Amino acid sequence: MAERVETRLVTGGRAHGPGAPLGQSVTMSSTYRLGAELEYGRDGNATWAALEGVIGELEGGDAVAFGSGLAACAAVLDAVPGGGTVVAPRSAYHGFTDQLRARESVGRLTVRWVDIADAQAVAEAASGAAMVWLETPSNPLMAIADIAAADAARDPGSLLVVDSTFATPLLQRPIEHGADIVVHSATKYIGGHADLLLGLAICRDPGAAEALWEVRHREGAIPGSLEAFLALRGLRTLGVRLERAQSNAGELAARLDAHPAVSRVRYPGLADDPGHAVASRQMDGYGAMLSFETLGDAATADAVCERVRVITAATSLGGIESLIERRARYASERLSGTPPTLLRLSVGIEHVEDLWSDLDQALQPAVSSGAAAR
Repeated sequence: MAERVETRLVTGGRAHGPGAPLGQSVTMSSTYRLGAELEYGRDGNATWAALEGVIGELEGGDAVAFGSGLAACAAVLDAVPGGGTVVAPRSAYHGFTDQLRARESVGRLTVRWVDIADAQAVAEAASGAAMVWLETPSNPLMAIADIAAADAARDPGSLLVVDSTFATPLLQRPIEHGADIVVHSATKYIGGHADLLLGLAICRDPGAAEALWEVRHREGAIPGSLEAFLALRGLRTLGVRLERAQSNAGELAARLDAHPAVSRVRYPGLADDPGHAVASRQMDGYGAMLSFETLGDAATADAVCERVRVITAATSLGGIESLIERRARYASERLSGTPPTLLRLSVGIEHVEDLWSDLDQALQPAVSSGAAAR
């Protein structure tokens, strides 16, 4: 009987046989004796390989680890021929959109920005494009892209790439829906403890993975062996962490949706969310990320972040702790259309009632502020 994904998180990448260590060791060497394939630390590492093996098995492809999520994105973008066109989300992680704008500014590629929740717009933009890049659920608007529809619409020979960081391999496996490459910031849910930077790219085609390996080797975008070890150790508990965090997120989304200080909640688990139907079809759960908009102005939203005590006002996401941030404080987020009062909430594994009490007390002053504005 095939093991379920939650079980493979725990059992994958382990040595077998009498006397074999249960845990993967950290290989801390930059140099190896000559006479074997591995000669230098940039060529490979047993700790990276163990992590890549587990992630590759979960996603259904061959994985290559990088020093950060953005390093993985940059390596994948290297597959676009000079002057080629990339279809990309109008609103997505600002680090990635900054990469695209920088490359476009020097003529390296052309970008067609689209609303990736609009399957027809994606299909029209995909004509003649070398790469279609989806981020689903998207950061920070929680838009849901239809991966299978994008696969059906793209030109033969083009690449379909999906950043699936918010979903993790537990909730979404894009290769099953037609993607060629899946990207994760393993800094987030895979690591899960806010103590590492690491990226992963998983390819359907082994040849594409080999090309990414060459980019990593040539450009030096390698992960640290300790970071790879921590990511692998974090991966072991992803199932239980995500189960708790997702349960918390669903409850908070429903309560925020009814809160008088909140004008909109963006969470695909809500029945009236625009992405609910597609998410229900291609995901195994709705995740632990949500965004909501407060009444009032940017200062009102900032004040919510200042008043929380259980939740931490900080960037990043996917850890055991809950984090909140006003995303339009970044210029590139404003350029992408992020509403000024949108707060992104990465829901952790704390007790849901403590999280709700904290959010409610932080939002209360915004109730009167919103009433005054009306």
